[in-house]
Amino acid sequence: MNDELLHPVTVGELTLPNRLVMAPMTRSRARGGLVHDLTAEYYGQRAGAGLIVTEGTQPCVLGQGYIDTPGLHTPEQAAAWRRVTDEVHRRGGRIFVQLMHSGRIGHPILYPGGELPIGPSPIPSGERLYTPAGLLDHPTPREMTMLDIARAVEDFVTAARYALDAGFDGVELHGASGYLIHQFLSDNTNHRADAYGGSVARRIRFAVEVAQAVGDAIGAARTGLRISPGITYNGMDESDSETLYTELARALAPLGLAYLHVSENDTRAITKLVRAEWPGTLILNPHPRGDDAPASPEEGVDAVRSGLADAIAYGRLWLANPDLPARIAAGGPYAEADPATFYGGDHRGYTDYPLLTQ
Repeated sequence: MNDELLHPVTVGELTLPNRLVMAPMTRSRARGGLVHDLTAEYYGQRAGAGLIVTEGTQPCVLGQGYIDTPGLHTPEQAAAWRRVTDEVHRRGGRIFVQLMHSGRIGHPILYPGGELPIGPSPIPSGERLYTPAGLLDHPTPREMTMLDIARAVEDFVTAARYALDAGFDGVELHGASGYLIHQFLSDNTNHRADAYGGSVARRIRFAVEVAQAVGDAIGAARTGLRISPGITYNGMDESDSETLYTELARALAPLGLAYLHVSENDTRAITKLVRAEWPGTLILNPHPRGDDAPASPEEGVDAVRSGLADAIAYGRLWLANPDLPARIAAGGPYAEADPATFYGGDHRGYTDYPLLTQ
C-alpha cells in the first residue's frame, strides 16, 4: 500500500492534503515569456497535488536560459500567471513558482540587447542551447561583479514579490541542475577569489543570501530551495559534495524556510547527511540508483517510512498522470509520458493525458 503518500503534511504555513509534490518541469510553451490559458489548464488539471511547483521561471531578463520559458519580472507576466494560480486555487490546489536564474546556461540570442550570460566565473558550460534554427554553443559567461551579485539577489526578491502579486502561495529558489545558485556552490564553476568563492563557507554564501533576502521579503514560510547534490547536468562537477551540502543545510537551518527540496542522482548517502542537518520539511525527488527511470511510488513510500523525507516530488509521473493521487490510491495503472512532447508544441502531451475515470 502507498497510503503514506496520501497523508497530510505541513509545509511552511500550509497543510497539504497529501505528500505528493509536482516537481518543476520545463515545458517551453510560454512564447514571449508569458503563460496562457493552456498553462492554466495544465496546472489546474494537477491541482490534486499536495503542492505544485511550477516550471523554472526567470526572475530577470538575463535569467533566461531556454526559448519560450516564462518570466516573472514584469507586471504583464505577473498578470498572466494570475490566471494560472486562480485556476489551481479554484480547483482546491496550492502552487509555488520556481524562480530559476540560469546564469551561464544562456545565450545572447535570448536577450534583447544581445548581452553575454553571467556567472560566478568566466567558465563556459560546454553545453548548447536548442533553437528552431539549430543548436548554439553556450558562450563563456561574463564574470559577475559584486554589483552584479547584489543585483541578482534583488532580482530574486523582486520576482518573489511579483509571485505574491500573481497569487502564488510561495516560491521555490532553484539552487540545482547547474543554474546560477548551483554555479556559485560548485568548485568547478566558481573560481572566485573573493568572499563568494574558494572555501565551502564562501561558495554557499550566495545561496544563503538569496534565501535570506527572499524569506525576509515574502516570509520564510513561503520560501523553499531546491538542490541537486552531485549532479553532472549542465557541466557540473563537484569535488566536495558531502561537505558542501552538509554545510549548506546547516547554514540554511536557522532561516525557517518552508522546505528544502532534494533532487537525488545516486546520492542517497548525501541525502542522509542533509536530512541530519535539516530540521524542517524535506521534499525528496527519489533516485537512489541514479538511473533515468522515473521515480516510482514505491521509492517515495520507502523514503517517507524511513523518515528520510516528509513529501515526495515526482516529475514524469505527474506529467502523464494528472490525477496521480487517485492512481496511487488505486495502485495504478500509471500512464507513461511521451518524451517527444516534453518541450514546445500545443496541447498534445500537455493537457490531453487521460484521467483514470475516463
